[in-house]
Amino acid sequence: MIRLSCLQGAGIASQLASLAQLRIRIFREYPYLYDGSLDYEQAYLQRYLNSPRSIAVLAWDNEQLIGASTGMPLADEVTEFQQPFSDAPWRISDLFYCAESVLLPQYRGRGIYRDFFHLREQHALAQGCSQTVFCAVIRPRDHPQRPQDYRSLDPVWRRLGYAPLDGVTTPFSWQDLGETQETAKRMQFYIKRL
Repeated sequence: MIRLSCLQGAGIASQLASLAQLRIRIFREYPYLYDGSLDYEQAYLQRYLNSPRSIAVLAWDNEQLIGASTGMPLADEVTEFQQPFSDAPWRISDLFYCAESVLLPQYRGRGIYRDFFHLREQHALAQGCSQTVFCAVIRPRDHPQRPQDYRSLDPVWRRLGYAPLDGVTTPFSWQDLGETQETAKRMQFYIKRL
């Protein structure tokens, strides 16, 4: 039986290590190819603990954490995610950043991903935000590590009411598998009006 639970702000600390391990495991997959470490993850996730307006939606199979989704008002996020919205017509105070969603492969296709978005959108409204945004890495179609059976989540995001924002991207850095240092990747933003 799959169940979902929500934690906010400092309450996320109780699941920080499990959340970090799950993120490392899932983001090794294409298209992120993330070569993560617990130290990096715990530092990265600290901002969710520091923001009382953040949320972590956790998916459980009995006592096993099988998925997670995070978010917070964009005003509480890092500069890389805020900068593309710093000019008119945007008001950062209206925007909620739906950060990462990770789910073990054997649990995909059951509606859990949809529930992650729904719960974050409800939380965004409760925080006074009228729009939700997220970003996804842009990889070339001929990337050498792209699996032959890879399917973009773009059709899923569109079904959930999200549309790409033409020309609205940001650089974000992490270390890819097989690399020795972090490199910047372009991230494409998507938006939904609530």
